[in-house]
Amino acid sequence: MDWSGGIWRDLELGLALDWSHATIDWSAAESRLAPAFAAMAALEAGAVANADEGRMVGHYWLRMPEIAPTGLGPEIVRVRELCRDIARDVHFERRYRNVLLLGIGGSALGPQLVADALAEPHDPLRLLCIDNTDPDGIARVVGPLDLEETLVLCISKSGGTAETRNALLEVQAAYARAEVPFSSSAIAVTGEGSKLWHVAAEWRARVPMWDWVGGRTSLFSAVGLLPAFLQGIDVDALVAGAASIDAHTRTTRVETNPAARLAWAWYQIGRAEKRRAMVVLPYRDRLVLFSRYLQQLVMESLGKALDRGGREVHEGLAVYGNKGSTDQHAYVQQLRDGPDDHFVTFVVSLDDGYHGQEEVEPGVASGDYLQGFYLGTRRALADSGHPSLTVTLSQVDAFRVGALLALYERAVGLYAELVNINAYHQPGVEAGKKAAGAVIAMKPKLLAALGDEPRRVDEICTAAGLDDHAAAHALLSRLAANDAGVVLQAGDSPAADRFARPG
Repeated sequence: MDWSGGIWRDLELGLALDWSHATIDWSAAESRLAPAFAAMAALEAGAVANADEGRMVGHYWLRMPEIAPTGLGPEIVRVRELCRDIARDVHFERRYRNVLLLGIGGSALGPQLVADALAEPHDPLRLLCIDNTDPDGIARVVGPLDLEETLVLCISKSGGTAETRNALLEVQAAYARAEVPFSSSAIAVTGEGSKLWHVAAEWRARVPMWDWVGGRTSLFSAVGLLPAFLQGIDVDALVAGAASIDAHTRTTRVETNPAARLAWAWYQIGRAEKRRAMVVLPYRDRLVLFSRYLQQLVMESLGKALDRGGREVHEGLAVYGNKGSTDQHAYVQQLRDGPDDHFVTFVVSLDDGYHGQEEVEPGVASGDYLQGFYLGTRRALADSGHPSLTVTLSQVDAFRVGALLALYERAVGLYAELVNINAYHQPGVEAGKKAAGAVIAMKPKLLAALGDEPRRVDEICTAAGLDDHAAAHALLSRLAANDAGVVLQAGDSPAADRFARPG
């Protein structure tokens, strides 16, 4: 048996895809993927691929501006060079040691992944990130910083994302308390004309984003490039790696297209027979954030209630994972011996990255163990009937990281076409934002309905004209726990709890 028949590789690219430990029927792949290839070609040509929002989808143009529709190519190049110039000026000043990124979702995950994968101790700036509206989390990041040495990078395409706005206000307040000027150390990456664009009019710099780049595919825009430039990461190699995989994945021959191979494997393993989640196990610490990055890229793109025809389908591909060999001491036990509800994707590197390893046994180094654990786990899963894929990088460097991210972007796009969904909108996210806004709007009504005399939540809600008793109880309980002037008298059950606002 030629086991190597289940492997695609490109030695020059330094990338391989191995499906030899999964049973995949390739017979219909070419015909089923033909419409997906046509849709991808139309997308790259400037078609309105995100019909729900009336937008083009142009993240592929970011690494090959010459294929962008008329007028966009020079703008892409201009913004990339603007990012390079800003970073060059910052480095020349030798004032800053930190870049503090304020963002959420794709505006944070991509830059964090690149920093964790590629940053080195001698880089001119180190990246820190605030990607939540948790006040304690914000304080933990900002508290230890010397703000005189910290450059703030605020990223929000719309300029109105609540979590990023909150982080900005908290950070501005910290600068004010420290009596450190803020505006001269702040840069905005946002849509021209957005709320943030106007707020940042007097900041050090403003860098534009475009509405045809989605957050989860924004890494090769200023969102990812500016922080990478600031850290001193090889941005040109990062972009070149993505462009190289794009060139490889434009072919309509499934046999030589690794993204098509990947998308069809997901379709066959994760959907055709039964629904299976994808467990991502990178066997390098530098890629530990890759699983989190893929959770957004894959699940926000593919988790959809309706297909393009409006039919209820509830599509999706769940992603979870951390890293190997750590997870072999955790949930890999269930992966091997538990239910058949998953397949594993191993991500490995041939080059160990550090070549000064000590022998831990005669003739055996730590890297030998790392590979042994990967190959052993793959074999153990196969012996239990659990399929797996392996993506192999020749090394973890900027070029290969760019190629890896572009590979998964294309695979997601092709898979979405296979199941006839819009990969480029996120109605569920928008629904969550609206629901959160409704809950936040309850607070002033509840406070206005409180008085000196303790009352149950149902009584307070009646006075406030609200009907969500559970949400009201949660909100009032948090206010009471934070010395916000609300007092809780605990009852025999949450429904019997009483709240008051003395004085």
